[in-house]
Amino acid sequence: MNFPSKLVEEAVLEIAKLPGIGKKTALRLAMHLLKMPETSTDHLSQALTNLRHNIKYCTKCHSIADDILCRICESTRRDATVVCLVEDTKDVIAIENTAQYFGLYHVLGGVISPIEGIGPSELNIQTLLDRVKIDEVKEVILALPATMEGDTTSFYITKKLKALGVKVSTIARGIPVGGEIEFADEITLGRSIMTRTEYQMTHN
Repeated sequence: MNFPSKLVEEAVLEIAKLPGIGKKTALRLAMHLLKMPETSTDHLSQALTNLRHNIKYCTKCHSIADDILCRICESTRRDATVVCLVEDTKDVIAIENTAQYFGLYHVLGGVISPIEGIGPSELNIQTLLDRVKIDEVKEVILALPATMEGDTTSFYITKKLKALGVKVSTIARGIPVGGEIEFADEITLGRSIMTRTEYQMTHN
């Protein structure tokens, strides 16, 4: 792809590094930004800079936050006895958009995957166990991906939680096997949360 300007080329190449965006789409976006008022592009640039440099992670649930605690953990309206375990912050956003869940969350930061070198120690499992003990959590809802890695992670964590006497449930399989939480439609995801079932340990 030939560019009329080195500056345009640099912008396109950087935008194209974003997931799901090819060079043609990146070029359209770059050209659109050039047509926008300078203040608008300045605001976008500042917002991205703030996002990268000022974002924090909640010390309680590990979700993204503006301060030490995220808005959900700070809220006094949430049911602190129920914690929904998810892989990533994107899943928190997806479940929140259903408006069907009123407990708290715990972001695991991934799933167990020996092939990728991700073991239990690389995930936020210990802090979950600590929360269950300290905050008197009564139920942990497993909302991890319906994949082999997700199931392996659910099984491992369930063994740890059962030893603490906490109820472990899982969202109903309205989410297709192999599917990702963030891509589920809000109605299906909402119903999955509402019709969750107790997690059954079927491994040997």
